[in-house]
Amino acid sequence: MLRDHLPEEPLQDAEQILDRFLAWVAEVGLTPYRAQEEALLELASGRHVVLATPTGSGKSLVALALHFKALCEGRRSFYTAPVKALVNEKFFALCEQLGPRQVGMLTGDASINWSAPVVCCTAEVLSNMALRQGEAVDAPYVVMDEFHFYADRERGAAWQIPLLALPHTTFLLMSATLGNTDPIERALRARTGRQVAHVHSDERPVPLDWEYRETPLHESVEDLLERGLAPVYIVHFTQREATEQAQALTSARICGRDHRRAIARALTDVRFDTPFGKDAQRFLKHGVGLHHAGLLPKYRLLVEQLAQKGLLRVICGTDTLGVGVNIPIRTVLFSKLCKFDGEKMRILSVRDFKQIAGRAGRKGFDERGSVVCQAPEHVIENRRAAARARRSGRRRTVRRPSPRDLPTWNKDTFERLIARPSEPLESRFRVTHGMVLNVLQRQRAPSDRAEGYRKLLELIDLCHESRSEKRRLRRRAASVLRTLRGAGIVDVAPHPQSRLPTLRVSGELQQDFSLHHTLSLYLVDTVPLLDRDSDTYALDVLGLVEAILDNPAAILEAQRRKARQELLARLKAERVPYEERMARLEKVTHPKPNAEFIYASFHLFAERHPWVRDENIRPKSIAREMLERYEGFHEFVRRYGIQRSEGLLLRHLSQVHNTLDQTVPEAARSEEVHEILGFLRAMLARVDSSLIEAWESRARPVAAEAGAAARPEAGVHPRAFRARVRAEMAQLVRDLARGEWEEAAACVRQDPDDAWDAARFEAALAPFLAEYGRVVFDPRALRAHRTLIKPSGPRRWDVHQVLLDTRDDNLWNVEGEVTLAEGRLPQGPLVRVRRVGT
Repeated sequence: MLRDHLPEEPLQDAEQILDRFLAWVAEVGLTPYRAQEEALLELASGRHVVLATPTGSGKSLVALALHFKALCEGRRSFYTAPVKALVNEKFFALCEQLGPRQVGMLTGDASINWSAPVVCCTAEVLSNMALRQGEAVDAPYVVMDEFHFYADRERGAAWQIPLLALPHTTFLLMSATLGNTDPIERALRARTGRQVAHVHSDERPVPLDWEYRETPLHESVEDLLERGLAPVYIVHFTQREATEQAQALTSARICGRDHRRAIARALTDVRFDTPFGKDAQRFLKHGVGLHHAGLLPKYRLLVEQLAQKGLLRVICGTDTLGVGVNIPIRTVLFSKLCKFDGEKMRILSVRDFKQIAGRAGRKGFDERGSVVCQAPEHVIENRRAAARARRSGRRRTVRRPSPRDLPTWNKDTFERLIARPSEPLESRFRVTHGMVLNVLQRQRAPSDRAEGYRKLLELIDLCHESRSEKRRLRRRAASVLRTLRGAGIVDVAPHPQSRLPTLRVSGELQQDFSLHHTLSLYLVDTVPLLDRDSDTYALDVLGLVEAILDNPAAILEAQRRKARQELLARLKAERVPYEERMARLEKVTHPKPNAEFIYASFHLFAERHPWVRDENIRPKSIAREMLERYEGFHEFVRRYGIQRSEGLLLRHLSQVHNTLDQTVPEAARSEEVHEILGFLRAMLARVDSSLIEAWESRARPVAAEAGAAARPEAGVHPRAFRARVRAEMAQLVRDLARGEWEEAAACVRQDPDDAWDAARFEAALAPFLAEYGRVVFDPRALRAHRTLIKPSGPRRWDVHQVLLDTRDDNLWNVEGEVTLAEGRLPQGPLVRVRRVGT
């Protein structure tokens, strides 16, 4: 392992560090390409490097060298990527080479070993750190992977901000499809005073073959498998199409009996314990993987692991493959050459096409990779129909027209995408409320006397936009600042060394207060208008949080469909005439509690803040509905039949939790709001803790202390801690009441020396059930006084959860304890069970 080549004491000699790294390269049998050697030498000399080489040409090796250099010097390095899936993958890869204690991860949703010297994170995480801390960020070295996201319309600013705000950082900017980067290099050179080396190569280690097919997709797949071109990645541009194709391929002969047995052995210890689990398992047993953002992370991770072992012959997925997720494949098969860009269907850009196509060909396994493009379905069907007509002697056939909303492509389109260079990278710098807030947050430290707003103007002056655009951005910044002052988020305070006032974020807000969403300011502005004494106050706060988040379309459509079904059954029972039934059904939408207040308050907000005129509020009830019914994740999925969108639901709940935690001001949080935070946090930890478990399995026996995977909290908020414990215990009681012993075991923190598995819970409850028949779970069981939490030592608490019975004796309880390492809340369950009894 590379970690074995790390020096015992910090080493500053760049030449010696490079020699150590190259010794490891030789030890593992690698021979660097010319471009790799050039990039390594440039980094060793202290220059920034822009590395533009094809996929599979070893950019990851250069990035690993930079992380190694930082570790040898006793300094910190960051790896950033555009999507969490790629961050997760790189995190585990670096754990293998550098050791799990040396590597951490921050993605907004997950925080693992956050204080490690090597940190893997999404680009937005580093961008927010750069805005809040400026040059104080401890980031001497930064790797920015898939740097072509610099030109992304929505997210490009996150890739530019570190280049502007971190002048003392050495950057490695990497992508296979950068295009012309001269303006970026000139700006980086001017900002840091150091040279920028551009390392470019068009030479692919595994050359590509190109093929355009006019046969049905299943025939194309069968032919590719017969020609030995597996594994095949079938690229779709919607999750639904990917899932339907995986389902269709289970009826094809994808792999032989011995291969299926090998897959079954690999799945022996895997738990497919979610509603979609059986489908995922069935696909895998046929040698077909499914990979898209609608899946739970643990299933995506499993597909990646099986693919790495060569067990999957076909993988159906979306274009997330194009952002570097390392699934080794021989053939990329495009089902289409167009995708929805947020406004309409359009032909793929050259950059998108080449990012995806470049994944074909496995270095060390394949002499050549293959890229195959399917003709449009209507073209294939028309050719087949014409051939049948010729064979039967008919002169005319009924031709299927091209879909109206689908742009048509042909072989010429395919060849143009192959031949053309990637589009130039364009700056996408934007000023948002979150950006202004982050810059002003720098002044929270008493020792920080910088003028935050002036720093913001400096960033605008440094950004890579034109002069006219910079003037517009300055006007935008002033408008945003006025809005924040009007909302009470920014205060005017005396400057310690000047007669001029300075601007500060209100001291009444929590330390990690943020405005990441476009309508976050509406949430802050509207929460005080709610009736704090209302019984539904906490749920109404939750409703406002959900209203500013994007609509998870598949879930809302399922809610609408179920509401229509229930209304139709009721109308039929009442014998309502058909025309009236249809008219009433047309008006049915997904649940929108408190919608009248939300729409009215947003209308008033928009009148005061014209910048939101192009935005819209989106009331909905997903997390709120689960809270009102005290419904578990799996129950909600089954009730609405959204098994194929489990990952979408998990992501929405995670966004709800983070927004409620970071954007709702502390002063607006009642005890019930903290209870909701605890409920959501406990649920998220239960549904998918695969990342934490995978990291901990690598960390043992090096270090397995309980606090290793902790959130970066300065301490434990008392109300948040109590709410989370009560939420975990409430879920435990619910599962015990339903006899769901496996679920109950997943609710608690397991002690390897005293584990409470399903069988132990069932045996412990047997005497209770024999006497009382069942555990009562109703609103009485959720009352706070049913859960007793009391300190028992430094960072230790005893927990007693009362079990209600049918005779109201209530003598039984679950006894447990919570131990916090270094006063931080771990990612998984908090409570360890000691006993269940009277």
